[in-house]
Formats: sequence, C-alpha cells, structure tokens
Amino acid sequence: MITLRQLRFLVALSEELNFTRAAERCHVTQSTLSSALRSLEEHLGLQLVERTRRSVMMTAIGTEIAERARGVLLEAREIEEIAVAHLRPDEGALHVGAIPTAGPYLLPAALPRIRASYPRLRLYLREELTESLLDGVASGRLDLALIALPFETGALHCMSLFTDGYHLAGPPGHCGDLMADGEQLLLLEKGHCLQRHALDAFPQGRLEQDDSFGATSLTTLIAMVSAGLGITLLPDLAVAAGAAAAHDVTLTPLPGANPRQVVLVWRKTSPRIPVFEGVGAALRATHAAMPTAPACARHRR
Repeated sequence: MITLRQLRFLVALSEELNFTRAAERCHVTQSTLSSALRSLEEHLGLQLVERTRRSVMMTAIGTEIAERARGVLLEAREIEEIAVAHLRPDEGALHVGAIPTAGPYLLPAALPRIRASYPRLRLYLREELTESLLDGVASGRLDLALIALPFETGALHCMSLFTDGYHLAGPPGHCGDLMADGEQLLLLEKGHCLQRHALDAFPQGRLEQDDSFGATSLTTLIAMVSAGLGITLLPDLAVAAGAAAAHDVTLTPLPGANPRQVVLVWRKTSPRIPVFEGVGAALRATHAAMPTAPACARHRR
C-alpha cells in the first residue's frame, strides 16, 4: 500500500532533485528516503527516479505521479485541519503571505488586533510576489495571502479589504504635475504587480515608464525620487504608513487615479475560513484607523 510518507518523500525529491537536500527537508536520513522511494517503485512496478552518481532526474511518469501526490498530501493536510479546526479553530500555525507593497505597511500594525482576537494563533509571515503567493495558497504552502487586484486569482476566494489609491512622489519643490514634460516615471521592476497597477492608474494619460530603471523595493524607489532622478506613484497605504517620511520628497494626492483593490485570498475548501475572515476584519479595521496624508505634503530628512 502506498503511504503518505512515501508520497511526501517523492514530492520533496521532485522539487529538490537531490537526495541529501530532500532527506534534510523531510528530517530523515538519506538512506531512509532512498529506501522508501525504492519500495514505492517496486510497489508500482515503475521507475520514478533516474539515479546517477552525479545527478537525480525524475522520469516522465515520476513527474506525473509527484504532481498527483501534491494533491493527495494537500487533501490529507486539510483532513487534519478539519479535525483541528473543529476542536480548536483558532489555534495552531497560520502561514500568511503578502506582497512587498502592502504587507510591510499593514501587517505589523494589524498584529496586535489579530493577537487580541486569536491569542493562541502562531503567525508565520512571508513576503513574496503575487504569482508565488497564489501558487503557495493553492498548493497549501500558505494558508492565506494579502495581494492587490486586478490579478487573476483562479479558484481562490477573495475577501475585499479596501481600495488603495496613489500619491505622486516628486523631488523637493516638484509642481505635482504627473504629465510634466521631461519627467522620468520610475517604477518597480517587472514582476511586481504594482508596476502594472501604476501604469494602469491613468490609462487615458498614456503613462510611460523609464525602461532604463526598475527598483526592487519602494524604499529604493523613494530614495531615487529624493535624489531628483524622476517621479513615481506610491500607494496611499505606503504613504499613510510613513514610507516616505525619512526622505526629502513632495507628495501630491491623485484622486483621479484608478485604485488597486487590496484583498485577502484563501482556498475555498479550507476548514479555517471563520479565522481567515476574522484576520481580514482586523486588517480592514487597521487600515481604517491609519492616518490619512494631507492634501499636499513635503517630507524632509
């Protein structure tokens, strides 16, 4: 009979392609993992792994079975979660992911509210890009994720939290005109959903990004603006959290911009939905309590 242990070993090896790393990930010895996988191959009558002294490669059927095994392991985990959720829905580990342009500005402020509501919940937070977060939730690696729409979320459930508009950030003394001649629009590098959202904020304005530049974080972006190298769009969430407070920049609200929609996503089959909804309510309340930026402000170092 196939065991969940064997399937867990197979999935680990398919992702690591190295027996040592797969064994460490599963907290077993390499010989234990190798022996279990050989027993699985003998039971199925199939070769799942091509082994040489220098490399490990999954066979075609091994790759297919490993993919099915991920689904089986996820369902097995959800069975365990159903039992735990029935007995103690607000206890245990909660793995939460967030995009870098929202998580750092919202989650730390929301933690006191979440802990007050769920004192026995252990939160584990990760920052990743949207596609990785959605894959993590769908595969069960994450329980829920904080992302921004528009973005294709597939079969995941979305809980709307709030809309997030934009401020124009310019160097000291900037006129506040987004379409001023000669201005370079600096944005995050491709892969960040905010890069696309910012360009879509004014579809009628034909915004064009400076293709010679792509920041990896809002902190870098703000520093470049402060140095007089261009202008950028900052989410209101980041502005309200004080992301620009340490830099000499001029901030101008852009009420006509198409906002992004900040949401919490999770699997529809998860047994802990009431807890997720409670976390979402805490995030929503935290955002509502954040200070709003003045109509026009200059932050100085």
